[in-house]
Amino acid sequence: MRTLLTTGLAALLIAAAWPASALAAGQEPIVFADASWESIQFHNRVAGFIVEHGYGRPVDYIFGDTLPLLHGLVRGDIDAYMEVWIDNIREAVEQALESGRVLNLGSNFPDAPQGWYVPTYMIEGDPERGIEPMMPDVRSVTDLAKYWELFRDPENPSKGRFYNCPPGWVCSDINRAKLKAYGLDEVFTAFSPGSQAALNATIAAAYRRGQPWFGYYWEPTWVIGQYDMTLLEEPPYTDECWATDYGCAYPFSKVLILVNADLPEKDPEVYAFLSRYETELEHTNRALAFLNETQGSMEATAVWFLREYPEVWRAWVDEETARRVEAALEAHGA
Repeated sequence: MRTLLTTGLAALLIAAAWPASALAAGQEPIVFADASWESIQFHNRVAGFIVEHGYGRPVDYIFGDTLPLLHGLVRGDIDAYMEVWIDNIREAVEQALESGRVLNLGSNFPDAPQGWYVPTYMIEGDPERGIEPMMPDVRSVTDLAKYWELFRDPENPSKGRFYNCPPGWVCSDINRAKLKAYGLDEVFTAFSPGSQAALNATIAAAYRRGQPWFGYYWEPTWVIGQYDMTLLEEPPYTDECWATDYGCAYPFSKVLILVNADLPEKDPEVYAFLSRYETELEHTNRALAFLNETQGSMEATAVWFLREYPEVWRAWVDEETARRVEAALEAHGA
């Protein structure tokens, strides 16, 4: 369990700033599901800052695995789950919604892409870095067959290297099947780095040197926020294609905000705020890039976002709440 962010002393110090309804509701914390990946922790801290400083409520973050956190949401131990990747736990989410104990507030950000990427400088060049386009006519994955030599695998020089998912990830087998479906297994080998960090390191090293790179990745991540990468085109996803040979694009992943069904009564203002919470993929990509570049805290990253995108979060709250959030941002310091 994360530490309760707003202490009783702090609440007393700001009590005069809040309406009576906020003070009453503020006795019980708004609890967020704090899963293990960075993007949900970022959105929790953004929402938490607004709940704490805009509405005067204490907040808490409960850390755990995906399904136990969802069960906690159903029971009412948790109020809000800011980033539910429904395709990963579809049956459990559907059961939670059908129980009537959980409400769906819609998407946190647009459907998240995953697929095969190359650095954009390979297609467009990068004049500032003196990089000429290496394959200016490439648009789709099948266009890469004639450029395989750019990606020559040092362990198998007769083929190019495709950077696959780490071993054990479902996408590792899917990508091997996709290479075969597109006929690219004849000119590319699938190389699996040992971890996500190792996969990230291959992209960072290639980008730093202006070298070719071709492989699987996804959004939102700090990598896509920090490096200009191009998602290559594939035939549109269909259930039939996916069940046959995976020879089409990955399906977009739906990412929802779910709340406990008691939240509208427990705290109607916070419920209304979370109902309006909506971002773009670019916001999360950039925020995670900021986190990686500064090696700072998730709280500092949330403050950066709120300062960087006032037009986004002000649409979620009323004017009075916005003024309180802005005052807290000013008091927060650099």
